[in-house]
Amino acid sequence: GNMDRHHYEMFTKFGDDGFLLHLDNARGFGRHSHDEISILAPLSQCCMIKRTTLLRLQLLAEPEYRLSDVMRESLLQDPLAPVLTEPHLLALDRRLQLILEAVGRCIDTFGEATVVANDTAEPQSPAAMDRAKLDT
Repeated sequence: GNMDRHHYEMFTKFGDDGFLLHLDNARGFGRHSHDEISILAPLSQCCMIKRTTLLRLQLLAEPEYRLSDVMRESLLQDPLAPVLTEPHLLALDRRLQLILEAVGRCIDTFGEATVVANDTAEPQSPAAMDRAKLDT
């Protein structure tokens, strides 16, 4: 229910030297009982995710690294603790599952090789690319 994430403002006080200004309306976590499924539209429509992102999300879904637990521990250091209520923390786990399910549907439809972009490969140096061309 936090639809402000789809919008931005343009700071134009200095004329053509303006810049984008992203705002947070202080409801960054929305209502814990409402999952705004439309926020997944870019993922569901493009069906692409970086491998490193997917691996991190999968790790945060594991019981020993649960997102809510990691966030809860991190926020204990905040002077304003508790920053999030327990229902908001648990909503993080539920929403993470929705994301992983959306990725799963994409993989079922298009295949993992199409959906998961391999960003873990070492970039090749220009010299190595030239050698590869010579070998073919």
